[in-house]
Amino acid sequence: MSLEERLLEDMKEALRRHDKGRLSAIRMVRAAAKNREIELRKKLSDEDLIGVLVSIVKKHKDSIEKYKAGGRDDLVKKEEEELAVVQAYLPPPLEEKELVEMIESAIVEVDAKGRADLGKVMSVIMPKVKGRAEGARVNKMVRERLEAKSETG
Repeated sequence: MSLEERLLEDMKEALRRHDKGRLSAIRMVRAAAKNREIELRKKLSDEDLIGVLVSIVKKHKDSIEKYKAGGRDDLVKKEEEELAVVQAYLPPPLEEKELVEMIESAIVEVDAKGRADLGKVMSVIMPKVKGRAEGARVNKMVRERLEAKSETG
């Protein structure tokens, strides 16, 4: 079952159960996916849909931070609930060891020598970890590996 089909089935189930929070979150995801589909002028693949989910997660996390700073606990709770629903559709996050192995193989693949090759490594690794690791975390880890490599090499 594709991710889009799963979203549709879960939306129907949320309708049957009168689960307004879950229904709202799924509708928001489907609307964002439809907008992305129109923007790209093609049907979204599961990988494209994961990209949409990642951007929604990022927006929710930003909103949660802003609402916490503003003392809006009611909105924080709502955002956290929607965030949990959206994150359920993402692939499971990568373990630290698994991510390190993927970064090391990407470094070898592009024959990176130092920090100047950060862009090359990131362009190889990010499609592989999409939705499973945050870009900032991956960037930091790649940068650390490349700095260590340039110091020893």
